Amino acid sequence: MSITGTLIVQMIVFLILVGFTMKFIWPPVVKALDDRAEKISNGLAAAEHAKIELSNVHREVETRLAATRSESAAVLADAERRAQQIVDEAKSRASDEAARIVASARDEALQQAVKVREALRDEVAVLAVKGAEQILRKEVNAQVHADLLSRLKSEL
Repeated sequence: MSITGTLIVQMIVFLILVGFTMKFIWPPVVKALDDRAEKISNGLAAAEHAKIELSNVHREVETRLAATRSESAAVLADAERRAQQIVDEAKSRASDEAARIVASARDEALQQAVKVREALRDEVAVLAVKGAEQILRKEVNAQVHADLLSRLKSEL
């Protein structure tokens, strides 16, 4: 065979190879490349979508966090106000209780003073009668003694 015949046979084999490749090999390769390109574009779109969603979620979290902070500040202020109110009520009750105790003690002291005065009057009357009895060196009878005591009590 000559070089021209070899060249022609090689060209025919090459064309058959090109035809075979174009018919059986090229479509799956192109399809695989197209699928890969589509997956990459879908991945990029999903990444962009996720980035936007992350940004939205981040804004929502910040909003909720701000709302929670303001709510907790309000609850704390309310708790402090309530605590102050409870303290004021306790002070008021303690003050009222102290005033009641002082008034009760004052009344009791006045009652004790009256009892002591009555006891002193009785003792002074008895001592006065005994002193008068010793001075007179005679005993006063019981009726006269009782009358004398009642007069002394009224005078004292």
